[in-house]
Amino acid sequence: METPSTYTPPNVWQWKTESGGTWASINRPVAGSTHDKELPVGQHPLQLYSLATPNGQKVTVMLEELLALGITEAEYDAYPIKINQGDQFGSGFVAVNPNSKIPALVDRSTTPPTRVFESGSILLYLAEKFSAFLPTEPAQRTECLSWLFWQMGSAPYVGGGFGHFYSYAPTKIEYCIDRFTMETKRQLDVLDRQLADQPFICGDAYTIADIAIWPWYGGLVLNRLYDAAEFIDAQSYSHLVRWAKAIDARPAVRRGRMVNRTWGPPEEQLHERHAASDFENRTQDKLEAAD
Repeated sequence: METPSTYTPPNVWQWKTESGGTWASINRPVAGSTHDKELPVGQHPLQLYSLATPNGQKVTVMLEELLALGITEAEYDAYPIKINQGDQFGSGFVAVNPNSKIPALVDRSTTPPTRVFESGSILLYLAEKFSAFLPTEPAQRTECLSWLFWQMGSAPYVGGGFGHFYSYAPTKIEYCIDRFTMETKRQLDVLDRQLADQPFICGDAYTIADIAIWPWYGGLVLNRLYDAAEFIDAQSYSHLVRWAKAIDARPAVRRGRMVNRTWGPPEEQLHERHAASDFENRTQDKLEAAD
């Protein structure tokens, strides 16, 4: 193993405003807004402010799945929060999510409007509001919530740990990559074993546990995160890959992946979503062709 240069931490840490790395320009050690900016509000009761990262995809997939069930009350407006430009530090967004992370939801059908932040909390809120994708039998419900909270607690190792040091860090540090790769592969093995004898995470039913886990772990084994499928030997997790492909084929999932996406092929980008027809008429390739 290569040994990096020796670093001795100071007695009191000091913020280096330019610490390097992909996200250095927007990372900071304090909370709160940096500028005044109100959030737009559309015509539907549900207002989503997000981006098509794995955490953002959880909510747009959930909303599209609800609509696919015929639950028209789940219609929503989705506005992009461009985290690479610091939109998450605008005063309006901070009022919805004081943690300045996407996604954030406002339900304006309640009085006063209900703010919901943290992707797992939003999934649970929507599942309970619309009585969908969450078992009602106590033991099954508990199992589903256990996997939902497993994802919320585990994915930071995949994103902030493995993804950061493998893909984004300005320096490749062997120890850090090895440490987080080992933990990521352990988590993949947890899921692969869970899916060995059943189609979905909690058994025969598709739930918010699948919706929460798929954008991260499905994305990783389908080589959509960090271009790392070969590095982690994704194909060795055959049950997980089978599950990831099955969910990827769901029409609502395909639509959910497009919402608030501002990168990739233009035909897969729907920067804002206000109606089901937007998937046909307002993807970025259509807007660019109209200009």
